[in-house]
Amino acid sequence: MQKRQFLKHIGTAAALTPFLPFVSRAQDFEADMPYPINDDDAFWSRIRKDYALKPEYINLENGYYNFVPTPILIKYLEHVKNVNYEGSYYMRTVQWDNKKAAAKRLAEMVGCTSEELIITRNTTESLDMVIGGYPWKEGDEALFALQDYGSMRDHFHQMSERYGIVCSEVSIPNHPKNDEEIVALYESHITPKTKLLMVCHMVNITGQILPIRKICDMAHSYGVEVMVDGAHCIGHIQVNIASLNCDYYGSSLHKWLSVPLGSGMLYVAKNKIGKIWPLMADYVNDADKIQRLNHTGTHPVHTDLTIHDAIDYLEMIGLERKENRLRFIQRYWSDQLRNVENVVINTPLDETRSCGIANVGLTNMKPADLATTLFDEFGIWTVAIDYANVKGCRITPNVYTTIKELDTFVTAMKTLAART
Repeated sequence: MQKRQFLKHIGTAAALTPFLPFVSRAQDFEADMPYPINDDDAFWSRIRKDYALKPEYINLENGYYNFVPTPILIKYLEHVKNVNYEGSYYMRTVQWDNKKAAAKRLAEMVGCTSEELIITRNTTESLDMVIGGYPWKEGDEALFALQDYGSMRDHFHQMSERYGIVCSEVSIPNHPKNDEEIVALYESHITPKTKLLMVCHMVNITGQILPIRKICDMAHSYGVEVMVDGAHCIGHIQVNIASLNCDYYGSSLHKWLSVPLGSGMLYVAKNKIGKIWPLMADYVNDADKIQRLNHTGTHPVHTDLTIHDAIDYLEMIGLERKENRLRFIQRYWSDQLRNVENVVINTPLDETRSCGIANVGLTNMKPADLATTLFDEFGIWTVAIDYANVKGCRITPNVYTTIKELDTFVTAMKTLAART
């Protein structure tokens, strides 16, 4: 969507602002304020005005939830009002068609067919639907990493208790020599009984981007299916699911795409749909139709509608431009700290192996203490990570983050690194 069209698209909704005290905190937001096209610094300064930011701290923890910029928030609240206005009429007539339309647009964005994608509530629901619905037999093996997200790892272990499957875990190095090292690591744990391999597209605690296509090709050569955790990828980096050659792919849209909370997606390859048992039974029971996996009961349908608005906003920015910006601001702070005494960067140096997320720790301070001190002394909000081979704080700026804020963070880290 062109910038002028986008501004026109949100213009009428701006009239809602006086009725929304929490939106009005975005004091500099004006619906008709243009987005500079050719001046990069001015463009990102304008983008910052779209966010209502708390002045009490610098938010470097956008990975959990990328809160919604004001233009999308205004549209979201408009959808809430309209759905509430129409009530059961909306729910009994057009809600499913609208959800399918949002799923179709999302499928076009991520490079798969609309017959292979459904809208869920988050990555955990998406991937746990596959884990819990997989046709396990006693003795089957599942392969995943210590650095994978806890909810999915827990669900695999629950399947072990329920069906007697075997869980095999690898540990991903923070600084691999090359793609082949990662591929070989997973390959070394595959046995004739391995059925499903779970792998992160972007490791949530370090930001490391893994060679998904190579892992999928290797696994398929052994007859092993691959489920990809792409929680942090959609709206963050360019993703084409078809080119990845995976069997399943889940993501959270309330992260880097900035859809309101409670929005995710699941891709299931067409020839795999029939083998997964639904989490909840649906009236669609055709084994070839992905809708059989998409029964969610009565839920906040206005969130589904806002997927369109979030994609509009992303297209206004440009995904390539956003990816480049996120990678730039991550490297801006991490490169300054890589050779500082007592500082440990837990994210690869190769810039193609990460984007906006990175992890940093101190040899002289525990991660929990580091996160607490950054907030209490320097007004910087982060999250501590302390398991597997990752000990530090995950740092996730967003497109509104300024260089001045990153300089504050770098200074804080250097100060803490020098303490004895």
